[in-house]
Amino acid sequence: MAITLNRDADMQRIADKVREGERLSIEDGLYLYETADLLTVAQLANEVNERKNGDNVYFIENMYINPTNVCEASCSFCGFKRKPGEENAYTMHEEELLEYVEKRWNDNIREFHIVGGHNTDVPFEYYLNTVRVLKKHYPQAKVKAYTGAEIEFFARHAGISMREVLVELQKAGLDTLPGGGAEILTENYRAKMSPDKATTFEWLEAHELAHDLGMRTHATMLYGSIESKEERLIHMDRVRALQDKTNGFMVFIPLAMQPRKLDAGLHQRTSAFDDLRTVAISRLMLDNFDHIKAYWINIGAQLTQMALTFGSDDIHGTLIEERISHSVGALTSQGITRKELIHLIKTAGKTPVERDTFYNIVKSY
Repeated sequence: MAITLNRDADMQRIADKVREGERLSIEDGLYLYETADLLTVAQLANEVNERKNGDNVYFIENMYINPTNVCEASCSFCGFKRKPGEENAYTMHEEELLEYVEKRWNDNIREFHIVGGHNTDVPFEYYLNTVRVLKKHYPQAKVKAYTGAEIEFFARHAGISMREVLVELQKAGLDTLPGGGAEILTENYRAKMSPDKATTFEWLEAHELAHDLGMRTHATMLYGSIESKEERLIHMDRVRALQDKTNGFMVFIPLAMQPRKLDAGLHQRTSAFDDLRTVAISRLMLDNFDHIKAYWINIGAQLTQMALTFGSDDIHGTLIEERISHSVGALTSQGITRKELIHLIKTAGKTPVERDTFYNIVKSY
């Protein structure tokens, strides 16, 4: 059903573009960030989402694994990483990895989500073996491992190309790349916030190479620090342009920046208004993405539920034990149950759909 808008001319113009399937510009996105009329932005995003996904909301039973927190990078937003030999630094080897998984495993888990530090104390073979071990012992689970930034690090560390890195990881059993390491895809941001990690274009290249090799991958955006609203939109425009070229991304995930201190107050966090607006604008800008995820770990379960009427159709998964966001002050629990996920979706008036890694439907509730 079409929305009747009694708003200013700019909002009406944008609404007309959305309904006619015309791509929004960065200037349109800036208007949507600046307008006080958040509910109309939400209505438009919800209309687009319903056109793509009906009332389905997706989730997955997955397990989060961080094999090592030792990292050469010095990202200013990270509380997870440790230097070699530092207190609480760790690197899981085969027995520890299998023990970690066994203690948390249940037969409904369909995906391992793996992100770790850029650890120069172990060879590239360590990262390959992590995938091999999981595939050998849990062949029924997909392996979603290593960000675009990690792919660039492996290539530099091993002295081979990113394409060769990806080919070797595929041989080991890698199924898909997570979307992390993107942060904000502008060099101004990266020079200040993550100077030791992949550049904008290296991150995009890693995913383009993965797409060329037949992998479908994920894209994130870490917002809420020093970036401007324009930089957020440039980020969206850059992943949108790559999606035009490869159609290899499955989902876009806006991630709210978590404060560095565990006891940080509200003034150091993104606002609920900014979180919901960013979900909605992501849905409106990324016309060539099928799915927009609201990440409950970062914005909380109840705000995630609200996001289901702001353009999101995915609330992620069970995770079991998330560490990275919680190391910098996430206020949520480290895991959530299938029953709780279903409840969140149903009480938003939506249909819970359990999925696999590639958005194939496992069961509708």
